[in-house]
This record gives sequence, structure tokens and C-alpha cells, in this order.
Amino acid sequence: MRVEWFIRMRDALDLMEEKMEQRLDVEEIAKAAYSSPFHFQRMFHMLTGMTVAEYTRKRKLTLAAQELASTSAKVVDVALKYGYDSPESFSKAFRKIHGLAPSEARQPGANLKAFPRLSFHLSLKGDKDMDYRIVEKEAFKVVGSILETTCRDGENMRRIPLFWQQCHQDGTAAKLGAIASGENMYGICLDMKPNHEDFSYMIAVDAAADQAEAPEGFALRTIPASTWAIFASVGPMPGAIQSLFARIFQEWFPATGYEHSGGPEMEVYPPDGDTTAEDYRCEVWIPIVKK
Repeated sequence: MRVEWFIRMRDALDLMEEKMEQRLDVEEIAKAAYSSPFHFQRMFHMLTGMTVAEYTRKRKLTLAAQELASTSAKVVDVALKYGYDSPESFSKAFRKIHGLAPSEARQPGANLKAFPRLSFHLSLKGDKDMDYRIVEKEAFKVVGSILETTCRDGENMRRIPLFWQQCHQDGTAAKLGAIASGENMYGICLDMKPNHEDFSYMIAVDAAADQAEAPEGFALRTIPASTWAIFASVGPMPGAIQSLFARIFQEWFPATGYEHSGGPEMEVYPPDGDTTAEDYRCEVWIPIVKK
């Protein structure tokens, strides 16, 4: 299974490179990996630390810089070639990556960034088991506080731990504990869409099944019925759970016949425990479907 997955991801990367002068079509690229667009993007992000859109943007701007530096092509033509609607939007993106204007790329000695194409290499680890269980769970309601964030440049890895810290410091976590209908607290990734880097992260607790409105200052959401793959995270936060997410996508998915369903992902935290302890335990719940 792992070798087959490796070949599919390599084929998808090859197709991405062939299509650099066209608009990104995630559905077509995911099809090359025999995957759904959502699952392919989540796999890509967990494997590389960047989104598909971020990777293609950096590759396009690398190729554009090379073309400007080595040919007499007009800036407007290069901008259109690599999918930018106007020279202004191209110039803004170009300056963000290279630190100079497109016209300056022609100057002798101009310092340009080169972002090389990715390649996947087969790595058979197998040195650590990944225990998991599969659970069917009906839809349920949660109430909590929501952070709008993005996985662009790994911003979510920084902002989410700060969000937890803030919620504990300003009393939000205590308020949620007082209104919870269950014991656990959740960290939930919501509103994840194909071809988008932004999503919502919710710190939440169980709401009553008949609850119709959220208390003032909070949001009420319904988590849909799903089949969940559940993994135990052991170790201090947030490092342990971030590493577990990476292993799920880098090792577990390629070795199984499952893929991400596209639904919310959940971190499930028990009511007690020292989150800085080496033996701190919590869980990651990933919604799955059979391929």
C-alpha cells in the first residue's frame, strides 16, 4: 500500500509541474493520486508543511523570476502566463517572495529566491506502532469559542496554542466547563474547504441535544455523524499532538484503505491532567471513509 501511495503522490507532483502555466485544478491533481481533493490537500499539507496553493504559488514565482532574468519577456506577459490577472497583483506577490519588483529581476546581480520542486522519497519506518480504534458516532452539538485561522506559512501551528492560552487566561475555558453537558473539552478544526487555506478552530464542550441557541459570546455548532479513527496522543502539549497529526497523515493513511471524509477533525481533552507532563494523554479523532 505504501509503495502504491508513493507512486501516486509522485504522479500528482509531476502533473502539478506540467500545469504550472495554468490555473490550479486541485480536483485534476488529486485524481492523479487516486484521492479526493480534500484528502489530497490534507495529505500534502501534513507531508510538506504547506498547502497545495502555497507550493504552486512559490513554484510559479520561481519560474517567473527565472524567465524575467534570462529573457526579454514583458512583465505583463509573464504575469499572465503564470496565472495573475494584472501586473499589480503579480508585482505584489513577486515582491513578497523575492524582495524586489519584477522589473528589478533583470538587473545584474539581482538576488532572487529559488523554490525547487518537491519530490517524495519512499521511507519505510515501521519503528513505532500506531494504535487506533474505529468508532461510529451520531451527530452531536458543541458550544464554544471560534478562532479564524489559516494554514498558510504554518500560522495555525502558532495561533492555536496561543488561542488555548488566551481562553484559559481570560476565563473562557472555565465558563465552558460550567455549561458543559459532558466532561471532555474539544479542539475542533471546522470549515475546511478544498482549495482554501483558511479554516475555523473551535475550543468547545458538549452541548445539550435540544439546545437551540448558544450562550452570549459563544457559538453553537453541530458535528455531523461520522466514522472516526481515534488515536492516543501521549506527551506534553502542543508538541505531542502536532507530531501525532503528522504521523497520521504521513504513515497511517498511506498504510490503510481509508481517506479523510472532509468533516471536522477533533482533539479530545480529558477534564484533568497536566498538559506539560510526559505522560499527558488526549486523543485525536479523524473522520474517515473507505477508499
